[in-house]
Order: sequence, then C-alpha cells, then structure tokens
Amino acid sequence: MELVQTVKTVNGEMDYVRFGKGSKNFVIIPGLSVKSVMGSAAAIADAYGMFADAYTVWLFDRRKELPAVYPVKQMAEDTAAAMKELGIQDAYIFGASQGGMIVMEIAISHPELISKAVLGSTTSHVAGDGGNLASWISKAESGDIDGLNMAFAEMVYSESFYQQYKDLILAAGEGTTKEDLARFLILAKGAEGFDCRDELTKIKCPVLVLGAGKDRVLGVEASREIAAALRCEIYVYEDYGHAVYDEAPDYKDRIMNFFGKA
Repeated sequence: MELVQTVKTVNGEMDYVRFGKGSKNFVIIPGLSVKSVMGSAAAIADAYGMFADAYTVWLFDRRKELPAVYPVKQMAEDTAAAMKELGIQDAYIFGASQGGMIVMEIAISHPELISKAVLGSTTSHVAGDGGNLASWISKAESGDIDGLNMAFAEMVYSESFYQQYKDLILAAGEGTTKEDLARFLILAKGAEGFDCRDELTKIKCPVLVLGAGKDRVLGVEASREIAAALRCEIYVYEDYGHAVYDEAPDYKDRIMNFFGKA
C-alpha cells in the first residue's frame, strides 16, 4: 500500500502518511526540514511502529501549494482542516520544533481535536532576530543548498551524533532542488515573529514538554517557559541537542507512557 496519501480541504491539498490499526489517533506534526519528510515515510513508519497496534498513526506534511507568506498560525489552521476532513478528533498529538508551534496553535483554536499533546524541542515565541533560523533563511535566499544542508544538520543534531552519522545525514540532503529550497524558505520565514505566549493558558489538554539541554536551535529555556506557563509535566534530556526526538533511545517510550496515563 502506498504510504503517502493526499487530503483535500477548502484550504488546499496536504500530503499525509497513515499506518497502524489502533482505535486511537496519534498525530505527528514534524518540524521544519529542508526536504519534505514524506520522502522518508517508510523510515518514519518503521521508527514509530511501536504505536501501530494501539493507535492509527498520522504524519502530516505542510500544505502542498504554499502562499508567499505562510505564518505558523495558518499552518495550524490547514493542519486542523486536514484532521477534520479525515475525521480525526480527540487525537494524541506530538509536534517537534516548528511542529510543536503548530500543535500549540491547534490546541488553542481547536481544542476538540486534541486529547493529549507532547511538545518536543519547541518554543512559544521566536526571538526578533530569528537566531539560527535567520542564518538558514540567508543561505536559502542565496541558493546555497549544500551550505544550508550542512548548517541545518550541524545545529539540529548533537555534535557526537552528527559526527557519527555525518555522511548519512548529508547524503539524505542530496537531490535537494530549487523547489525544495523555495518551499523551505517560505516555511522558515513563517516562523519569524511567532508568539503564542498570551494564549497559552487557553490550552486545556494534558501536555508533556520534552526539551534538550544542548538545544542550539531554540534553546532549553524555551521548553521550560512553556512548561511553567502551562504548569505541566516536563522532562529535559540534558546531554542531547535539538533533534533529541531522533537521538534519545527512550524518547518514543516517554511519549507512549504519557499518552497511556489515566
């Protein structure tokens, strides 16, 4: 069966991956990436295979045809529309990095769609200068595909993980097209100025925040700020970087255990 499918809503078309046979819905909203995660659908389905018995797992991309300006709030509205079209509600949802921003916006505006939420390596606001986001945007604007892929990988992964898997990580970026670069640029700029701090208290579902002590993209304090505002559970992987969700061997176990709590 073809893993990648497409859903059409009033807002446009969106690709998604569906696998598993459980009665509960588990939705994954990935972070920003240079190339679409849909190209890694089989690997992601394998990585999250532990959820397939108890959950029907959904992985959503961003909208297919992007407007020139596409803020996180609109990404969230488009994802919510896709979930509604597919009949998904009361979902157990995990968002990483920019995906976590999207999850917070959905939880604020469409609480009926979410039963529990896990926010990984994310933030409730992006600083005015954009930090590393600004450097990625600069490389994308200059058309420096190799430079962008390398800078992205170096910042997202912990140094030890990057050095160990450097060749594989960079090989995954091979074949990046100008179209991929243009799409990345719109999505990256969409996070500029993101700020949902004033609305965080509207989030009523149980939340688990998972942070990384050596997060060089958004910083661990961003995770702590969300947890403090929501007065929710938090766990920090002190010795991991931003992509702890790909690196820590017990990360998915923590998600599953949180979802299974009464």
